[in-house]
Amino acid sequence: MAQSIFVNLAVESVQQSRAFYAGIGFGINEQYSNEQAACVVIADNIYVMLLAKPFFAGFTDKAIADARTTTEVLNCLDCDSRERVDHLVKLAEQHGGKAYRQAQDQGFMYGHAFEDPDGHIWELVHMVAQPS
Repeated sequence: MAQSIFVNLAVESVQQSRAFYAGIGFGINEQYSNEQAACVVIADNIYVMLLAKPFFAGFTDKAIADARTTTEVLNCLDCDSRERVDHLVKLAEQHGGKAYRQAQDQGFMYGHAFEDPDGHIWELVHMVAQPS
């Protein structure tokens, strides 16, 4: 059995965040979604759980970071092309997110990033295949 990863993010509005991630092309697993949470399908075995802040707070005794003012984590997704990187950033902007920094081309790697409506940062990279 392959392992899965679930990235849990605290959000102000589950419905707004759900619409944002669906708008940029990710699926929603309804089996693990309700008024307090939405399960976003990033890829096989990679999921993002969008948890309403009060629900998220039930899993920890620590303060919940405000991702708009504090960096809690930098999530990074590998994309199959430069065009896919740019396309996802553009979709994020069209659905309530914003570009984070300028695109960077380092030759072997191309990257750009966006912030979702709650300020969570998503790095997107395309790694150029190196000859063996």
